[in-house]
Amino acid sequence: MTLVFAILLVVTSLLMLVLVLMHKGKGGGLSDMFGGGVSASVGGSSVAERNLDRLTIAVGLIWAASIVALGLLL
Repeated sequence: MTLVFAILLVVTSLLMLVLVLMHKGKGGGLSDMFGGGVSASVGGSSVAERNLDRLTIAVGLIWAASIVALGLLL
């Protein structure tokens, strides 16, 4: 059972890394420093961006649950 949660933790960690990097920069951070702020957004968030937010939150909850489960098992 511990192996299942460890694998789940690794997979969700990598997925979280990819999902966070896919988000659009909000300005004032490292994304602006390296040219990420060149394209100005028209305003509002698109459906794809909202779905990306929801997916990131869902994966984050699974990630946190797997950490708690591993902590309880170990």
